[in-house]
Order: sequence, then C-alpha cells, then structure tokens
Amino acid sequence: MAKEIDLRKFEREIESWGIRIKDDDDRKTYDQVFDKKTLLTIYKLFSDGVFDVFDFPIATGKEGNVFRGVTSSGHFVAIKIYRISNATFKDLSKYILGDPRFKGESKRFPNVIYSWARKEYKNLYRFIEAGVRVPNPIALNKNVLVMEYIGDEVSPARSLREVVPEDPDGLARYLLDSVHRAYCKGGIVHGDLSEYNVLMSSKGPVIIDLAQAVLREHWMAEELLVRDISNIARFFKKFGVRIDIKDELEKVREGGRSDASSDS
Repeated sequence: MAKEIDLRKFEREIESWGIRIKDDDDRKTYDQVFDKKTLLTIYKLFSDGVFDVFDFPIATGKEGNVFRGVTSSGHFVAIKIYRISNATFKDLSKYILGDPRFKGESKRFPNVIYSWARKEYKNLYRFIEAGVRVPNPIALNKNVLVMEYIGDEVSPARSLREVVPEDPDGLARYLLDSVHRAYCKGGIVHGDLSEYNVLMSSKGPVIIDLAQAVLREHWMAEELLVRDISNIARFFKKFGVRIDIKDELEKVREGGRSDASSDS
C-alpha cells in the first residue's frame, strides 16, 4: 500500500515537470509512456539520484519518447523511455536474433523491450570504443535509458534534416568515415543512419538512435550497411556532393576484411 501511495504521488510529480496534457491524444501518449511499470522504473532512477527532474520532452519516435532531465548538480541528461505498449516493436526481434549478446533471452513483452533498451546501451559503448561520436551512456534500468544530453540550456540540438550544412562535402565525409570506423573498429553497423539520426551540436555532429544497430557478423549487416551509405549519398546529393556508393561500400568491406585478418 505504501508503494502504491508513493507511486501516485510520483505520477503527480511527473505531471508537474512540464509534461502538458492538452487533449485525448496527449493523454493516450502519456498513458503509453508512463505505464505503472515504467513509473516504478523512473522512480528507481530518481531515487538513486541519476536525475532530479524531467525538464521537457525532446523527441517522440516510433519506439519511444525522449525527455530532458536535470541532475542534482544542474547538469542536463537525456532520458529515453521505450514504450512497452507499442505495437511497432512486433518486428524488432529480427535485429536481436543472431546477436550473441542476447542469445537465449525472452522475446516476449515486456522482456523484449528491456532487451531492446539494453541493446542500445551496449551499442553506444561499441560506437564510442570505435571512435564514433555518439551520446555517452549514463544509466539503464529496464526500458529507461539515461544518456548524455545533446543541446544547450535553451533547446536540444537540431537534427541534420533541419539545417543547411556549411560544409556538405566535409560533413558527408565525416559520416562515411564514421560508418567505416564503426564497421572496422567496432564491428557494428548503425542500420538506420540518415539525416534524422544525426544531431548538429555546437561541437560537431552526433549520431543517435542505435538500438537497431547490429554486429558485423549479423545476417542483416550487409543490407543495413548498404542502407546507411545509400542514405548518406541520397541526402547530400541535393547539396551537390557526389558519393560513389559502390566505391564506399568496397572501402568499408575491405577495411572490415583487413580488421578481421589482423584479429585472427
């Protein structure tokens, strides 16, 4: 009974953190994000001092919602909540199957969502170890991932699709090099790299949304590698940047083969 009372109190506190419910659609979204299990998970992170408050929503995607949080020391963090009641997750198992890191784990709800969140947490470290700029992971509890906030005190960083690059050639090369480093040094492929998943911070581009990223030996890795490079070529074509997709793919593959040979 005490826990139930605490939970109700905490839900009221969350509503006071600037999450505005204007209509029935907002109420539906709120209920999907802040179900009882998720509220308990957030409460645990809150009690552990990972963050003190929710500041405002940053983004809403097909897999979850991201909020800005503030720590007791005044630092901003990004809080990503994977929605447990989301039907769009029905095909996510194809990204988990074949990944030795999740062998034997349950594919039932809500465990599959917890695996998905943990996959992004692990993937963040993979990209960082490969020298690719992504948000630094801070904490993970079930379907709630806390990581580095990309933005300033006023607003989150804008995505690449919302800006006009000052140096399209240089930025395209940076992203292609990031794909190369991830594949060759981290043994991983993003799988959904596009202008939607690159944040343009004041310190440079930051690649986000890594849950679907797969290891190089995964059965979907080749298909996703082609998708990433094709997306980069498509976006930068409108800025006059010509990218030879076949040539870039061969460079990455050759680098991967060389890396695999050096490891053997």
